[in-house]
Amino acid sequence: MSVCLEPDEWEPLRAAHVVRVDELLAGHLERRRRGEKHPVEDFLFTYYPTRPKQLRVWHPGPGISLRGATQYGGKRGYLYSEDAARLDPAEVSRRSDSITWIAQLLSATAGRQPQFGCFGLHEWAMVYQTPELRHDAWPLRLGAEATDRVVESHKVACSHFDAFRFFTGAARPLNVLQPTRESQPLLEQGGCLHANMDLYKWATKLMPFAPSSLLLDCFELARDIRTLDMRASPYDLALLGYEPVPIETPAGKAQYAAAQRTFADRARPLRLQLVNLCDQLLHGV
Repeated sequence: MSVCLEPDEWEPLRAAHVVRVDELLAGHLERRRRGEKHPVEDFLFTYYPTRPKQLRVWHPGPGISLRGATQYGGKRGYLYSEDAARLDPAEVSRRSDSITWIAQLLSATAGRQPQFGCFGLHEWAMVYQTPELRHDAWPLRLGAEATDRVVESHKVACSHFDAFRFFTGAARPLNVLQPTRESQPLLEQGGCLHANMDLYKWATKLMPFAPSSLLLDCFELARDIRTLDMRASPYDLALLGYEPVPIETPAGKAQYAAAQRTFADRARPLRLQLVNLCDQLLHGV
C-alpha cells in the first residue's frame, strides 16, 4: 500500500530531519573546520564512508511518494513522474543481492544468543606487542607492557571480523575465534558492540530505501557505542573528558557488560526494523 504526501505534509518532516542532523553533527563539523581530530567522534566518518551532506538528505522510505518534490528528480534510486517522487523499483531490483545478504546477516544475528564476555578486548588486541598505535596522539592508560599483560591474562573472544582484522599479528592467534568475511553470518551476535554499531553501516547501505528516521536512530546508537568502545579501550582519553571503564578490573568488567546489555536491548528493535525493511523491498511485504 502506497501513500502520497502533499508538500505541507512532507516538508515539515524533511525540515525536522535536517535540524536533527545538524544538531547531531555540529561538534564534528566545527572540529573539522578547525582541523582538529577526535578519536571517538570522528570514527563514524572515517570508518564508515557516509558523509554529513548525505545524511542531511531526507528519505521517507518505501511506499511513500512525495507530491511536488522535484529535488528528488534525477537522484539515484528515485523516479519522478505524475508530479511526485517515489523510490525506483528498478534500483531495488539492481541491488537485490546486496539487500538479500544484509537481511540474512541481520536475521542470523537477531536469532543468535547475545554474548557479554568479551570485555572490549578487541581494542587492546589492536595495540598488542606493537609500537604503532592507531590513535598515536593519545597515550596508553597502563603503558605498553601492562597493556600486553592484560591481553595475555584474559580470554580474547572477538566474534566480529571487522574488529578482528585490525588485531596485531601477535594478537590474532590469541583469539579463540578466527572470524572471516565468509563466516560473518555464522558468528555475529547481538551482544557485540561492533555488530550493533554496524547497524548504522547497514542502514547507510540501504539508502535511499531506509527511512531517514531509522538511519539516524542507528547513527545515534553507533555514536553512543563508540563512546563506550573507547572508554573501555587501553587509551587514556581523560583530557577529552572520557572516564575510563577499566576492564582489567572486576568492577570495570561488570560496568562494561552492563552497558553491553543496554546497547543490545537498544539494537534489537533497530535490527528487526532493518530486516523488515529488506523483506518489504524484496517481497513487498
